[in-house]
Amino acid sequence: MIRRRTILALPALLGLPARAQDTVALGRQIAPTGTLRAVINLGNPLLAHRRPRETEAHGVGLDLVRELARRLGLPLEVITVASPGRSLELLRGEEGDIGFFAVDSTRGQGVDLTPPFIEVEGTFLVREHSPITTNEEVDQRGIRIAVGFNSVYDIYLRREIRDATLVRVATSPRVVEEFLRQNIDVAAGVRQQLEADAARFGGLRMLPGRFHAVQYAMGLAGGRDPAALAWVIAFMAEMTRSGFLADSMARHGIRLASVVAPG
Repeated sequence: MIRRRTILALPALLGLPARAQDTVALGRQIAPTGTLRAVINLGNPLLAHRRPRETEAHGVGLDLVRELARRLGLPLEVITVASPGRSLELLRGEEGDIGFFAVDSTRGQGVDLTPPFIEVEGTFLVREHSPITTNEEVDQRGIRIAVGFNSVYDIYLRREIRDATLVRVATSPRVVEEFLRQNIDVAAGVRQQLEADAARFGGLRMLPGRFHAVQYAMGLAGGRDPAALAWVIAFMAEMTRSGFLADSMARHGIRLASVVAPG
């Protein structure tokens, strides 16, 4: 499991609102330690990734938390992890302040979510010569599906799959590797991740369409003042309406996800 901490010292916030003390108070509510601790899951390439031979993470999630810290006038600590489950553990354990999570009713405990801001597709991947050609053919007795352990797709498929068997892989980026190594029938995950792996390994094909659409939100550690959550919700709405989010997605090459309009 990856857990890497990076401290980014940010300059004092310029242009604070007339009641600067209000922003300072909100900063204390959102980040009680005085540093905004952002937990970033590298298992979701739509929101964050690390380029080869680099130690610093990049992506839409990083752009958002940097802007959030800048507006609050706080230093930023980036904590990178390998799975959404670990992100939840850190926020629930008060070891992190904010993160990004799939909107799912089973994931709400201990984390307060903003409305969703981005939607992504969950798809299936099979071998080129697999007899499976549609999503509907996946749920059959004897079929095994590789999926990232405790990922949103794992949670969804647990509810929906009746006859096939789920094979849980430690982290989502390793799904295709284990799908090939263990000779599993189907791989399930984020479209972009599966497409990248299909191009890397060869001899694989995506099933048409999607089996699930997942919406992502920013999450704030639970138990904070309601004003803190309201401020974060307003911040994310502005990031969407202003074009900040769309620009960030374009800059990082995120083409197969869509922005969810506020409200």
